[in-house]
Amino acid sequence: MRPVFLDTGYVIALEALDDQHHGDAIRHWRETAPELTSIVTTTYVFDEVVTFFNACGRHQKAVEVGRRLLESRVVEMIRVNEALFEAGWSRFQARPDKRYSLTDCISFVVMERRDLEEALAFDHHFEQAGYRTLPAGGGT
Repeated sequence: MRPVFLDTGYVIALEALDDQHHGDAIRHWRETAPELTSIVTTTYVFDEVVTFFNACGRHQKAVEVGRRLLESRVVEMIRVNEALFEAGWSRFQARPDKRYSLTDCISFVVMERRDLEEALAFDHHFEQAGYRTLPAGGGT
């Protein structure tokens, strides 16, 4: 399977039993995980994930998920440096017609540069930007 991008909402859906997409994420992960050889994400996505769980009063869960992402042999963590930040910020400024977050825009830049076509995501912004979400049609 080609490398895929990992978005915040997918990780949260996998880990949070009360997430609206939890069942879909678990089913999809069980079917797909054995085929995944390369998952790309960014330190901004990492930040959103651990901040989400910590803000919900689940510090230990934030640490657990963060460690699994950092220690995974399959996940490649792209560090957002100044050049990537500037490229994402430029994309953000250029799309006043969309409600993309800065993290989304940085993710899109990474996907473009890495020639990634699919994202493990439940965020419809990925579909708006021309990418396929997994599970298919999962963007809300």
